[in-house]
Amino acid sequence: MLTELTEYLVKNLVKNPDAVSVKQFNDDEEIITIQVLVDSDDMGAIIGKDGMVSTAIRTIVQASAFMQKMPKVKIDIDSF
Repeated sequence: MLTELTEYLVKNLVKNPDAVSVKQFNDDEEIITIQVLVDSDDMGAIIGKDGMVSTAIRTIVQASAFMQKMPKVKIDIDSF
């Protein structure tokens, strides 16, 4: 559920949505890690000015996890 939400948000922000990869890792029972990989040309669109876009993505996904009584979510954004 959280990976689909994250993927939806990211793919609608980038120029190359086919290059987006979103994976979920359950490190332990208290934290879910979501890894987002985007094309290096799209990093600026995902980070945004002063990190505002990436902060908004994290806030939306964390709020969704909270509403579903899921563990805390950590989102790692990187490019390839």
